[in-house]
Amino acid sequence: MASLPSSVSDTLALLGRGEYVADRSLATAIYLSLKLNRPLFLEGEAGVGKTEIAKVLATMLGRRLIRLQCYEGLDVSSAVYEWNYPRQMIEIRLAEGGSESKDTVENEIFSDRFLIKRPLLQALEPSVDGPPVLLIDELDRTDEPFEAFLLEVLSDYQITIPELGTIKAEQPPIVVVTSNRTREIHDALKRRCFYYWVDYPTAERETEILKLKAPTCTAALSREVVAFVQKLRKTQDLFKLPGVAETIDWAHALSQLDVLVLTPEAINDTLGVLLKYQDDIAKIQGSEAERLLTQVKAELAAAGG
Repeated sequence: MASLPSSVSDTLALLGRGEYVADRSLATAIYLSLKLNRPLFLEGEAGVGKTEIAKVLATMLGRRLIRLQCYEGLDVSSAVYEWNYPRQMIEIRLAEGGSESKDTVENEIFSDRFLIKRPLLQALEPSVDGPPVLLIDELDRTDEPFEAFLLEVLSDYQITIPELGTIKAEQPPIVVVTSNRTREIHDALKRRCFYYWVDYPTAERETEILKLKAPTCTAALSREVVAFVQKLRKTQDLFKLPGVAETIDWAHALSQLDVLVLTPEAINDTLGVLLKYQDDIAKIQGSEAERLLTQVKAELAAAGG
């Protein structure tokens, strides 16, 4: 287990060692979250690197990563705990033939050994490796009642189980909450967190990311890939703009095809890696891809790139 960073600069260095390219404002939010034991709420478009932050923190700090992937209909039994009903029934049947009293059996079947611990409860348990990193991923996919349940967890780092009482973390876990903003998250939950909007990276930062994540991609191709993606984000009205994850995937795909520089043919053949909706692909494919690529190459040449 590594010690927590002691400054914003240390946080930037830690992220860098984990091959995560961040600006100073993001490193500041992460540092304050770690220093003050407050959850970090990361909001932004899909594919901009929110989830990766939790993974890098867990890896670089030597902590266990506990991930709660959110979805519509997520409830307490899937996120927090549930009782092992089949084992409880077996225990009751065995006790019926013995001399144990009803109260003794009831206390026994509602003990810790019959408790199935889900991610939120696991995150509150003590560990020799230190408090884990709890990733509550894509919270906007859940329903509002689950948000309300999270308030106790995020404010006091505790969970109340009716049969056992209140379970409180000896040391608060490192909590990262992400949202793609498909709906608004309630203010009461945001108030318990430090908030940061993770935006699409600048061209310079995205090029740095490709150097780390797609090292087989040539420098010339990386510049053209980044410039083309940036052009799509700024000028095209697409249903789903490509995120950093798609940029990395596209660079890998082009490298595997031995593409050295972008051509209209290479773009048309691989648009399905970059764009995830047929309407978006149809809008860019063909003459529009050629027009955008011509603009990109002209701008790079004018900038000396």
